[in-house]
Amino acid sequence: MSTKAELLQEVRRRFGKDFLDICVLRLIHIRPRWGYEIMVEVEKMYGIKKGPSAIYPLLDLLETDGLVRGRWKLEGGRKKRIYEITPSGIELIDSFYDFLKEQLSIFDYYKKVL
Repeated sequence: MSTKAELLQEVRRRFGKDFLDICVLRLIHIRPRWGYEIMVEVEKMYGIKKGPSAIYPLLDLLETDGLVRGRWKLEGGRKKRIYEITPSGIELIDSFYDFLKEQLSIFDYYKKVL
């Protein structure tokens, strides 16, 4: 039987895998980041490894959809593409949080009724 900590880790892993776009937006919302940094944070926070073949196409899609904005920055002699969230990206995160709150309140309501 799994412990509560193991179950929580599995939920984190599944959340990171299934809602990777939201997770990446959330990280970029905290502060602008570049792709490699996002890969490291996703692994640390959600226990899943997402390499360049997953992260960079996602960042391109988020940028195409107007949810993030990328800009090139010279750092330590290397060019890095730094991504920052746009107002539309913030709206999506807020909508996602509102949906989660709604689902939790419905669950709490039925928990009290049943």
